[in-house]
Order: sequence, then C-alpha cells, then structure tokens
Amino acid sequence: MTEVMAPVAETMPAVVNLTESAAKEVRRIIADNKIPEGFVLRVGVTGGGCSGMSYALGFDQPKENDDRFVSQGVEIIVDRRHQMYLAGTQIDFMDGLQGRGFTFSNPNATKTCGCGSSFSA
Repeated sequence: MTEVMAPVAETMPAVVNLTESAAKEVRRIIADNKIPEGFVLRVGVTGGGCSGMSYALGFDQPKENDDRFVSQGVEIIVDRRHQMYLAGTQIDFMDGLQGRGFTFSNPNATKTCGCGSSFSA
C-alpha cells in the first residue's frame, strides 16, 4: 500500500520559521551528511530538560500526522500534536565566540532554561 502525503503547505503560514542563517546551516548539514532524498527537517518537542520540554531537530521522512511547510527554501515537517507548542517559533543558527548552534525563539514558552534548549508552555 502506498502512503499518500499531503502537499507542502503553500497557503497557510509555517508553524516554524528558519532564519537565513539557520536555513544555510540545515542545507550544509544535508550536503555534508548526505541525508537521503525524501528526508526533510523535522522540528518537534520531547518531554524533558530542566524546564519540562526540549526542542527536537532531525531529519526524517514525512508521516501521516505531519504538516509540511517551507521556510527559506527548506522543507520542514511538524507533527500536528507538537504544533501548539511550536506555533510562531523562529529557529536561528549562531556561530560565534559565545557558542555555536541552533537557537529557538518561541512565543509560547512561559519559562525557559538558561541554556535555551528547554522550555515550558
């Protein structure tokens, strides 16, 4: 049985947006790690971290409960169950003296930890 995937959302705004810097880093990771075709950036949340929830980034194939978006030319999938925690989140990539990595600006976070990788909503 062939699974039919929903088309990439073009009319509704993306739940999660990437800055140009984050999109550039995602494209670099895809190229350097030879991520297989059909795998796209998955953004989600997991339980844990010092504030209750942690952000999850990885590459995965779209699944039935996912919505698909494009931000800065990068295809993103988000499980519908995670969207209430991530709606409006902007992901940036920093590479400087203070550290290197993805950062999250989440308007739904009511509390964040000092490292910025966990939050509560």
